[in-house]
Amino acid sequence: MDVAVLGTGTMGEAVLAAVLAGGQPAERTLATARRPQRAAELTERHGVRVVPVREAAAADVVVLGVKPQQLDAVAAEVAGAVREGALLVSLLAGVTTARLAAAFPGATVVRTVVNTPALVGAGVTVLAAGAGAGEEELARTEQLLAATGTVLRLAEGQLDAATGVSGSGPAFVFAVADALAEGGVGAGLPRAVALQLAAATVLGAGRLMVETGTHPALLREQVTSPAGTTAAGLRELDAQGTRAALVSAVMAAARRSAELAG
Repeated sequence: MDVAVLGTGTMGEAVLAAVLAGGQPAERTLATARRPQRAAELTERHGVRVVPVREAAAADVVVLGVKPQQLDAVAAEVAGAVREGALLVSLLAGVTTARLAAAFPGATVVRTVVNTPALVGAGVTVLAAGAGAGEEELARTEQLLAATGTVLRLAEGQLDAATGVSGSGPAFVFAVADALAEGGVGAGLPRAVALQLAAATVLGAGRLMVETGTHPALLREQVTSPAGTTAAGLRELDAQGTRAALVSAVMAAARRSAELAG
């Protein structure tokens, strides 16, 4: 099975690396790049062939990783090249399966949302089937993207909400980590130490949630002693409206995802 990745920016290359890590042979894997220097980097780093876009579009599985605003131009460039029944796996934010099916007639479409921690194999990928995509296509997509991290199936109508939580969520977590570190500096820590503590704390808290399966509210209670330091900090978070702001941020990102879909 030939797999091609059209568009090898940050997320496209992350998925390319995950596909290879999942066992796809490099000699059966294609990629596209506009600049010769970038093409050489991809070949050296991953051992794949970098080919023209039309050649890549003729693969058995096409992973579409271009920018959403480039969709129409790419569809025009590869018109007629995508095989009937080929699996088209889209990474494009806010682009519906209906629009993808119209742009690439004959392809079987699976739409995904992949987040940036996929770069280190700790991402969250959610996927939804377009018309004509069944169990076989979903299972193949799950296998292709397994090395990105956690992979979940959702209905397409839920992808905007998933974008707010896991697609945009890393940026919200980074903002929290930055604030934790800034607070540490304000309390007297060297900046490098504060950043190290903040990053390790975010990592550890996430692992504790995942590995124990305990609700975060219960984990919060476990670390909050009556009249202790954590209780004082949580009161300040409530006073500043931090929880409400994070809820609003997720909902705003979800709304924007829906707006992009038109």
